[in-house]
Amino acid sequence: MSAASPQSATASANPTAPLSEPFEWPAEGVTRAPYRLFSDPEIYALEQARIFRGPVWSFLCLEVEIPNPGDYRTTTVGEIPVVVTRHREGKIHALVNRCAHKGALVCLKKKDNVATLNCVYHAWNYELDGRLKGVAFRNGIRGHGGMPADFKVENHRLQPLKVEIFCGMVFGTFADDIGGVESYLGDEMANFIKRNLGRPLRVLGTHSQIIHNNWKLYAENLRDSYHATLLHTFYTTFKVNRLDMDGGIILSDRKWHHISFARRAKMTEAEEYAQSKVHSANYDSALEGPGLLEAWEEFDDGITHSIQTIFPNLCVQFTLNSLAIRFFAPRGVDKTELFWIYLGYERDSEEQSNMRVMQSNLTGAAGLVSLEDGCINEFVQRGTRTSPQSASFMEMGGRQVASEKQSRATETAVRGFWQGYRGIMGF
Repeated sequence: MSAASPQSATASANPTAPLSEPFEWPAEGVTRAPYRLFSDPEIYALEQARIFRGPVWSFLCLEVEIPNPGDYRTTTVGEIPVVVTRHREGKIHALVNRCAHKGALVCLKKKDNVATLNCVYHAWNYELDGRLKGVAFRNGIRGHGGMPADFKVENHRLQPLKVEIFCGMVFGTFADDIGGVESYLGDEMANFIKRNLGRPLRVLGTHSQIIHNNWKLYAENLRDSYHATLLHTFYTTFKVNRLDMDGGIILSDRKWHHISFARRAKMTEAEEYAQSKVHSANYDSALEGPGLLEAWEEFDDGITHSIQTIFPNLCVQFTLNSLAIRFFAPRGVDKTELFWIYLGYERDSEEQSNMRVMQSNLTGAAGLVSLEDGCINEFVQRGTRTSPQSASFMEMGGRQVASEKQSRATETAVRGFWQGYRGIMGF
């Protein structure tokens, strides 16, 4: 992890602090992204303040991951450690995982079930809603030591986040004046999440990986339908997802969320694939286990592949019958942690659950499709870090930032990300 500079620490504490080196976006607007954005520790620290502590809803966990009173799940908002708890009466809380005494982490496990939250350093004890419950040796020993007479337990607690649950997903924010999650998503985005997640869920498996690139490069990658069947050989070879399938891109009103969708049954082979003009079309392979690609029609809209992103760092994916949530967390200016949660529905039969588990092999750290994503963004990180004054070029599909419901040979969703990013960062 790259160490933050003294200026970046200032930027993190004060979102209005200026950068030590002035930053100006190229005149071409969101068709360009300055390479400096991926390697500047001051900008990275400013993002922690303006985005992750700012007016966004961040995905924290799934409600089904903490089903019982006393359950907790640790996560982060940006780099800020957070713990999500279910209180005894069933209400879910999100708290900064930092003791009010010396700042130590309070919850050390990924998940657990506890009666209260206890800091191992000095045994400060908290209720599941973050209120301070007890302080060890508060009254000292035999009349000596202890806290001052004016010390009040109620003045010290774990910092709370505002919490809202939508389609089984727990979201949190540090912004008091932000609207609800559904209004943050907008109607089209909210309805598509309801399509995929709007019924009782079952967790089928999880894993995570570290990728060595700035978090925004992965945010771009998820929105980049242009690369999907050029880089990912498996997609093209086995006709899981190709640009010549019927499909399109939907952007939210603010452009920073998106949906990319394709219909496997509707494909008119493009010249680039037919004449093997791209490397991903140069293979004539077969599967020893063709059952991997079998699927049942789950929805009446014909969509067999979709990637939906929610700014800043959430993705809901649906491929054949594999349903998953991806979310990613910055771990430094050039390091990102990527998490995968594979899902089914409570109503699924055993056969359906087994098929979803089998199809989960398509994605993930060693997935047949997404294996390449674990390294491609590092190639960009390594290629751009020495040229902060240069910028990427993003004019595939034109220069506009708008939905494109007839084609996915476009970078409109990537431009949408940068439009939203510029707005919240003030660039």
